[in-house]
Amino acid sequence: MARSLCALLAVMLILVADLRSQHRTAGRHPRLVASPMEVQLMRAERGKYPLFAAVFQNARTLIDSALRRPLDVPVPKDAAGYTHERHKQNYREMQTAGMMYQLTGDERYASFVRDLLLQYAKLYPSLGLHPAAVGKSGGRLFWQTLNESVWLVNTSIAYDLVYEWLSPDDRARIEEGVLRPMAKFFIKDCASTVDRIHNHATWMTAGIGMLGYVLDDKRYIETALKGTKQSGDAGFLRQIDLLFSPDGYYSEGPYYSRYAIYPFFVFAESIERNQPELKVYERHGGVLGKAIEAILQLTTENGDIIQINDAMTKTVKAQELVLAVDYAFARYPNLQHLLSIAAEQGKVTFDAAGLAVAKALNGSRPAPYAKRSVELSDGSNGDEGGIGVLRAGEQGSQAMLVLKYTAQGGGHGHFDRLNMLFVDEGRSVLTDYGAARFVNVEPKYGGRYLKENSSYAMQSVAHNTIIVDETSHYAANLEAGEKHPGQRRYVSTNDPSYQVVSAIAPDIANGVTVERTMALVTDAALTRPVVLDVLKVFAKRAHQLDLPFHYDGHLIHTNVRYEARTSSQKPVGKANGYQHLWETAGGESDSTISVTWLLSGRYYTVASAAAPKTELLFVRTGANDPNFNLRSEPAFLLRRDTTTTVFASIIQPHGVFEPVDELSLGYRPPFNRVRVLFTSDEATVVEYSGDGAIRWRFAVSHGPSDEARSHTVRIGGETLTWTGNHSLIKN
Repeated sequence: MARSLCALLAVMLILVADLRSQHRTAGRHPRLVASPMEVQLMRAERGKYPLFAAVFQNARTLIDSALRRPLDVPVPKDAAGYTHERHKQNYREMQTAGMMYQLTGDERYASFVRDLLLQYAKLYPSLGLHPAAVGKSGGRLFWQTLNESVWLVNTSIAYDLVYEWLSPDDRARIEEGVLRPMAKFFIKDCASTVDRIHNHATWMTAGIGMLGYVLDDKRYIETALKGTKQSGDAGFLRQIDLLFSPDGYYSEGPYYSRYAIYPFFVFAESIERNQPELKVYERHGGVLGKAIEAILQLTTENGDIIQINDAMTKTVKAQELVLAVDYAFARYPNLQHLLSIAAEQGKVTFDAAGLAVAKALNGSRPAPYAKRSVELSDGSNGDEGGIGVLRAGEQGSQAMLVLKYTAQGGGHGHFDRLNMLFVDEGRSVLTDYGAARFVNVEPKYGGRYLKENSSYAMQSVAHNTIIVDETSHYAANLEAGEKHPGQRRYVSTNDPSYQVVSAIAPDIANGVTVERTMALVTDAALTRPVVLDVLKVFAKRAHQLDLPFHYDGHLIHTNVRYEARTSSQKPVGKANGYQHLWETAGGESDSTISVTWLLSGRYYTVASAAAPKTELLFVRTGANDPNFNLRSEPAFLLRRDTTTTVFASIIQPHGVFEPVDELSLGYRPPFNRVRVLFTSDEATVVEYSGDGAIRWRFAVSHGPSDEARSHTVRIGGETLTWTGNHSLIKN
């Protein structure tokens, strides 16, 4: 009896100890993107809301298919070929399988994650520098550490989701074989990247920090948050402070903001769940919420992100923006209107935030997201120029004018001070080349940036802005460019029918300063809004001045007599991007120059003011490009050899072309004459007129913005007076 009581007591003590152990560990994982309580909610509601039910079913299909294949963890060989893509697919599948395990309890999914990680634990210690690595940023598993950081971010989430299912022995093998060695490689061998203020550092610190939370490793966490010296001068928190302006504009531009927003939000979510006292979502004035708004305001009505700096085609449906929208909706009470973007995206994240959005969307019809005229400052303090976006017209058929006067934008920035873009009814009319790259296309330099990115895409001539003496702004020198951000003058949007943006680019080349003022004008006499463009060049001596217009569409007509280069062509120049432009035709004019093209059923005309011996050059990309790396795209250049001068133009959508019904209407533009009536250091007046009774005068002041200043100029026998920075006088 005594022996039985002792045995019972021993069993009870073991049970109590086991319960205490479970109490210490239960609920600790997952801890990055969902809690155990949220997992229970997702389990209960995974089929209730269509968007979350769809993501769950897609996840099941993906992983069930993966379970039927042999595991594949290949030795790295390429930068964008099979091994590269296989390792990317592996981390996606591990993360999805981890969540499937949490929501179903099916251990096959957890086993899949474990078995893949054990194979990585065998492979990683054997790897040296990646065979396709270039420069100092080479990784081991991937050709650059950026991709390796992305792997660690996503794999940390997967590991967190199966952590408590794994045996201690499996954890030790995985952590000592791959997870800790990778983190050590980043912290020790890539310290300069960890401490950068750059999107590579954002991904790397996110990977280190998220792994730190999973492993309860304070050193990893502090390094990720505060930099390798843990001083706070670098690290993730400092990146939030320095990479975004107070308006949420990201220093490298909207394309890279779309890319970096993923680690910013997913690491912020991990921080909020594990160290809420840091109030990461409130940092820098709640700038992460502003950042997603800034990206959305820099998209067209079609949802395309505008292409400035190094950029390629991306839309609001990009996976990074799906995550950012869901997390921002879940974390910021003032961003509930993002629900309409989530509806447009048509998918949600496979986590707690995704469930919250799917639940909110169920049965609701949110009002469309309002894309409006907006100015976004650049620089961490908002004092390094910015970008002005003017919109006119009804939602669904807007015209969109963009004037870029930002800071350089680091290594992904282009030398394009006062570059402009024009989008009409979703059509990209006046365009930007963006980046010379074919992402993940192995035959094109392994999917990396092509050499033509530096020799053409970054150069000033690849943009719709002034070029002096065929020399790119600041001689295409990054260090010089970063010292000279654009300077805002003003943005005026009080009158929806007449909106104006103005900025200055000082000393862009050879002592030349440029000021550009643009207006987006709606008028009952016109079918579509038009753009007025007054670009004043201040120069103390004569220079060759080129103003390109890069357009999309088919050339229809020009009023300039030109000679077409039909039997032979030559590059326009020898360097600074000019070597990549074929001169396809050229002419000269002393009167208004008009160029019309057709794009998707609409005619577009640029009419530019007369000036003695102004050249019109038609060009096309592709010269000195033996590997056919550049897209073949048209442009035309206005060229003058002169000192201080004004390039004044009007950009006009007009008419329609319907090929099915063979209908062509309104192919002649309403304005066909542009004259600079007056210009001085103080002000410029430009007249725009047509064959009918239409006649406008656009008066702009120069120099510092002053809304109260009065201006008076004499034009022939007429006196023109206005107060403020600008005035538009119609008829």
